[in-house]
This record gives sequence, structure tokens and C-alpha cells, in this order.
Amino acid sequence: MKYFPCSLLLCKLLLILACNQAMGPVEPGDDPHFKITANAEGVLKKFTRKVEVFGIKIFAVPGVADDRLLHAANVLAQYLDNDEDGAPDNPAVLAAMLERKAFMVMWERERDLNIHPPDGWEGQDLGNDETQPGFVANGLSGRFDASLEEVLHLITHVGYASTYPSVFGEQADTKIAQAMDKARGGQFMQVPSSYPSDAWYSYDDTTCDYSCMITEYHYWALTSLLGAQQNRLDEIGHEWRLNTKEKLLDKDSAIVELLTNPLYKFPSTLPDGTYRR
Repeated sequence: MKYFPCSLLLCKLLLILACNQAMGPVEPGDDPHFKITANAEGVLKKFTRKVEVFGIKIFAVPGVADDRLLHAANVLAQYLDNDEDGAPDNPAVLAAMLERKAFMVMWERERDLNIHPPDGWEGQDLGNDETQPGFVANGLSGRFDASLEEVLHLITHVGYASTYPSVFGEQADTKIAQAMDKARGGQFMQVPSSYPSDAWYSYDDTTCDYSCMITEYHYWALTSLLGAQQNRLDEIGHEWRLNTKEKLLDKDSAIVELLTNPLYKFPSTLPDGTYRR
């Protein structure tokens, strides 16, 4: 074989072409409403593909399966447009997310998360393996679908907390913080060595600060209200005890009042990944 030396610039161009050929073209997927496209944003370059939902971008590395990327997009759409009429239920929340450049990244391996998003962008991650499109469709059985959690974190942390800071702001003495303090059996700015025996929310991850505790509480309460946790008490009871709508209505009226107030337009149906189908 004859060897042809090349200039540094030419070698770089050949390397780029070889890498692109190895990755192959970006397939759009088979979803009727969302298409996978190449990431041409000039940022998060290892996340070579993306899907947009109402302007919110979900980026994915090549190892993320198409059906899981599209499932996450459908879950995001169903949370934002729960009545599935083609328009976001709470335009103010979406506007806040867009203003703060809300985004998601889907990873295959944890090292994929060694990234540096642009200044001013607020994001949330979701793993390929933890995204389980069949969980809701299979009667809330099997491995839990983490997209129900991580997508909601993005919406509440970036959208609701910014739009209604005195109500859903993630700091002490907001309405949701007061409800959480009651659920934890007191106002604990850090994880206590032990929770009061009558607490029903007892998250014990010491890396999760007070703001993070509110994010998690919001997730547990809303997804329990929507039915996602009803078969998971054995798995989650050490952290969250009100895993059904009935328990929540009976014990935590403060959070129920917030989540069912029509002013805030929270979803009333659990996303199943089949937006407008």
C-alpha cells in the first residue's frame, strides 16, 4: 500500500470525515411529532444528536437509543402540554425555561457528564439505561422510568421556581418549602442525623442541600398524585411514604392544594411517552 503523507490541516480534515463516517448519518426516528437531528449548536459537541420540544433541547450521545431519546421528548411534551392540544398548558413556565436556556443531556456512561455547558444554561441529565419506555405502558411494573423524575426536575427547578418564586422557589419559607418542612418533621437546612418518627419525607442524601430537597419533594408529591409511585413503597418507603394519591390527600393537604390549584396548571395525567397519539 502506498503511503501518502498529508499536511496537518489535511490530516485533521480526514480525521473529521472518518469520525463522521464511523458515526453514520443521524436517523430522524419514527415518532410522528418529534425528529432527531444532528447537534449543530456548537456546544456540548460529544452529544451529537438532539430533539426539540417547545424549544427545549434534549441532547444525546451516540450511545443513547433512538427510542429512549424520543421517549424522553414525549414525556417532556406531556408534562408541558398535559391536555395534548399542541400548546403548553402554562406558557409562563415554558417562557421561564426558555429564558434560562433549559436543556437536558442524555448519557450512556457517567463519564459523558464531564461537560461544560455555556454560561446561563440550566440543565438536567438522564441516563440511557434508566430511561424505561415500558414502565407506564406495562401497568407501572418493572424497572422505574427515570424520565418521569429527571424531566420533571427540569420543569419544576427551572420553570416553576422561577415563575412563582414565593410559591415554588427552592429556598426557605416559600409555600412549597413550608409544606416540605412539615413533611420532614421540621425545618432542616441540612440532612439531620435522624428524622422525627412522624416525618413522611426523609431523604437522607447528604449531598442534597435544602434547595435540592425541595426539588425532590416536588417530584415525589406530584408523581404520587399522578399514580407513578403506587407500586413502589417497598423500594422508596425509606425516603417517601405517601406513595399513593389517597395517602397524599389524607396526610399532606398543603402540597395537594398547591399541585391541584388551577392557577399553576400542573399535569393531571401521568406521562406515558405517547404524546398526541
